[in-house]
Amino acid sequence: MPPSNEQRPEDRLSVRRLRVEMWLTRVGILVTLGAFAGFGVEYLRVVATHRAPSELAQAAVFLLVVSFLVYGGLVYLTSRLGWLRRKLEFRHAGAAELHAFCSGTPASLAILIPSYKEEAHVVRHTLLSAALQDYPKRRVVLLIDDPPEPSRPEDCVSLQASRALVHELNELLGGARREFQTACEAAHARRATGGFYPPHEALALAKLYERASDWFARQADAYPSRDHAERLFVERNLRNPAAAHLQTAGDLCRTALGHQTDLLESELLSHYRRLAWLFDVELTSFERKRYRDLSHAPNKAMNLNGYLALMGSRYQERRSGRALELCPVPASGEGLEFEDADYVLTLDADSLLEPDYAARLVHWLENPENERIAVAQTPYSAIPGASRIIERIAGATTDIQYLIHQGFTRHGATFWVGANAVLRKRALEDIATTVTDSETGASHRRYIQDRTVIEDTESSVDLVTRGWQLFNYPARLSYSATPPDFGALVIQRRRWANGGLLIMPKLVALLMRRPLRQRGTGAFMRVHYLTSIAAVNVGLVLLFLFPFTDWLANEWLPLTALAYFCLYAHDLRLAGYRRLDLFRVYALNLMLIPVNLGGVLRSLQQAVTKRTATFGRTPKVKNRTAAPAIYVLASYALTGYLFSAACIDLSEDHAFRALAGGINASLLLYALSAFVGWRDSAADIVRKPRSRLRAGV
Repeated sequence: MPPSNEQRPEDRLSVRRLRVEMWLTRVGILVTLGAFAGFGVEYLRVVATHRAPSELAQAAVFLLVVSFLVYGGLVYLTSRLGWLRRKLEFRHAGAAELHAFCSGTPASLAILIPSYKEEAHVVRHTLLSAALQDYPKRRVVLLIDDPPEPSRPEDCVSLQASRALVHELNELLGGARREFQTACEAAHARRATGGFYPPHEALALAKLYERASDWFARQADAYPSRDHAERLFVERNLRNPAAAHLQTAGDLCRTALGHQTDLLESELLSHYRRLAWLFDVELTSFERKRYRDLSHAPNKAMNLNGYLALMGSRYQERRSGRALELCPVPASGEGLEFEDADYVLTLDADSLLEPDYAARLVHWLENPENERIAVAQTPYSAIPGASRIIERIAGATTDIQYLIHQGFTRHGATFWVGANAVLRKRALEDIATTVTDSETGASHRRYIQDRTVIEDTESSVDLVTRGWQLFNYPARLSYSATPPDFGALVIQRRRWANGGLLIMPKLVALLMRRPLRQRGTGAFMRVHYLTSIAAVNVGLVLLFLFPFTDWLANEWLPLTALAYFCLYAHDLRLAGYRRLDLFRVYALNLMLIPVNLGGVLRSLQQAVTKRTATFGRTPKVKNRTAAPAIYVLASYALTGYLFSAACIDLSEDHAFRALAGGINASLLLYALSAFVGWRDSAADIVRKPRSRLRAGV
């Protein structure tokens, strides 16, 4: 399992080692290009001797598939090079610099957490992770999207638990908030009356920091650690701050006892303010579905849009029949106030943030040279410590995606990844549109696109079209849950595969408006990001199912993928996994081919019918999520086909095809055994027919 953030091998890379890694990547790019050139020359030489139309058609399809696979390898290697350059060149703000920034007049921040039928213990540590951000002028809003009047008893219990969380956490933080705010006010009063003696104040601050450390330590000791997500929360958001505050207390104590005369009043007062803001956060909740005049579209984007549209105004609740409505009132009037904010941090309800996430990203965004950056984020990493192998291997693919997204930023090709991000409110206003609900006729403000189920990706293109930029902060500061079983993974990955083709025309239109010299590597990467799931999976199916003749492949072909696989395995090791996990990642990707194609087909269906696809929420449940039988059967069918084709190819002396088919079939068989299980896969296959028989259908 990947170790904690401080122990990842990638974080211990020295400058010299980074330069060696960059050199290896450049060699990998040259090897890939050289091998592809060698393949192309030999391929064209052989193709020239085969003139039959069917053979030429085979040759064209084969070349197209191989070219796109090599394209993907080059995107990976180029991204890796960009990631290494950023690690080498980027300067992180130190703790003192962040403290000075937050002690001034930092921008206001609203942390919005959309939630739909989440388990209360999952939402709890996400809420606390947001509430305990070491940043002033912040507020946290839980956007509960459950039906306000659920019909099932278990849904009613879940909704009440989510509502109760906000009150519970406000009570938890309230006592500490009052204590440290009182101490801060008393210190400012002493300074105003001339009773502010720095050595004494340093000792008083040391005791206060010890109190803060004790609060975090007590919370850590009392917090349940039922799974790896809760253990990560306790470590990062409770024990680490406890240790940091204790260290600050020791530093202040040594300074005071050393009778140093250079203690600055302003610095000491900033410590008082920091302790005051540490717990000075109000948590609230909002349920858009309680109001008839707000959009009830069943997706995360419109849950966020509903609240964003209310920010900066005041409303009164009005009952119209049995329904509630929100009516705007003047700013001086009475009613519900939805405070505006300079920045909005969106956070999925199963995600966690490092305590300095908000401070680092807002500090970066507030630099004058970054005024056109609309979105700053750290692409999320998998929560370490997963016990199930499918969760661990799916998490490995997530951690490698982090590397790729960091490289995207180096080449100006960043996409917003929606699990967590700091959004400049002014940029959201710039891309906002007004849409009309086809059923109610009501108008709604849309800031984040909901035309596809990958709303963050399409909104990225909208922002770039309006001249905004997006930025990935080069540190692992955020974590998100990985589906723990194949059924949940199917829902997540099918959703990820649905939408790229629909967004592609918008990206093409953007690129065509730019001069050719301005497209560059960014266009190279962005196009691949939107098309790769469709093209790669269709291409692999063609390679598996279509009987390409041996003369289409030559000895150069394996070399085109050599650098990609070697460096991918190496990067798994740098991220804290095993190099041999490369084979498990490949096996998982083989098993996900039908799932990805299912998502692509949903995109095509939407393109034809013009009906927006249903947002498929990734379930987080204690028990196993059943997988649709079609995807389990498809994996079995593909395994059987590859084994039988390998046997036929071997009997006909097609050695290369037989070897490739046998390896793929063996890995698929391993995936079915390790990632699904024979008993669970059988249960998924018979589940739907059995339920129909019981219903008398």
